Amino acid sequence: MVRKYKIIMEYQSVLKRMSVELENPIKYYLDMGQDFIILNNLLDKKLNISFVKYQCLDCGSDEPIFAQGLCKKCYFENPSVGEWVMKPELSQAHLGIEHRDLSYEEEVQLQPHIVYLAKTSDIKVGVTRKTQVPTRWIDQGADEAIKVLETPNRFLAGQAEVFLKQYFTDKTGWQKMLKGFSTDKNLSEAKEQVKNLLPEDLKGYFIENVEPLKIKFPVLQYPEKVKSINLNKMPEFEKTLKGIKGQYMIFDDGSVFNVRNHSGFVIKLKF
Repeated sequence: MVRKYKIIMEYQSVLKRMSVELENPIKYYLDMGQDFIILNNLLDKKLNISFVKYQCLDCGSDEPIFAQGLCKKCYFENPSVGEWVMKPELSQAHLGIEHRDLSYEEEVQLQPHIVYLAKTSDIKVGVTRKTQVPTRWIDQGADEAIKVLETPNRFLAGQAEVFLKQYFTDKTGWQKMLKGFSTDKNLSEAKEQVKNLLPEDLKGYFIENVEPLKIKFPVLQYPEKVKSINLNKMPEFEKTLKGIKGQYMIFDDGSVFNVRNHSGFVIKLKF
């Protein structure tokens, strides 16, 4: 009689956002220290994820994570999470004004930025560094996205976004996005609408002759109802992976796990 043994793989590392590769469908990688796991290969497999401790991505302390993978002290000191990150229109490096660290802020803010339209639950407007296209779109779970303007710095992109928020949302309806719902509005037509709406001081940054990028995610089954997993409330769970979209893992019971929101959490992963 031949006995079959199941080999259980086990890893432990601090979580960071999933790395992505633009393929059809998107390929996802999870950094588990000395190994990168191709998450697409784990679709339809049972995963066990358990919380071990906190590890601030800046100082490395075991203090509770406040936000963005950082403990509370680092969150209010680290230049990478200044207010201008979420509100590009508050950028001031182009004026030589420091928020937390001028050299860092000049490096990030004073480079080309893209203002874009993306299909998530609706057409949304957003801003990202040019070097982050299409990663930013993938992280948001956009099924389609198009470049609209290219500006030389973050401030100008933020000004354009503020203007366009009169006509488009700047939020992603994450629950609808994870259920596989997407607007049927035409992105190219929306972009032409933007061209007609732009004030004169922004029209010079408009990008002509680009097509939308269509993005396909590795999802076997979308949930009917979405339930979010929080490791602070559920320190261990075991479920079957049915899909990956944005920075979310989607499981067979409709629960979803936002990997990026758990940055700074040390976990054990078994499968």
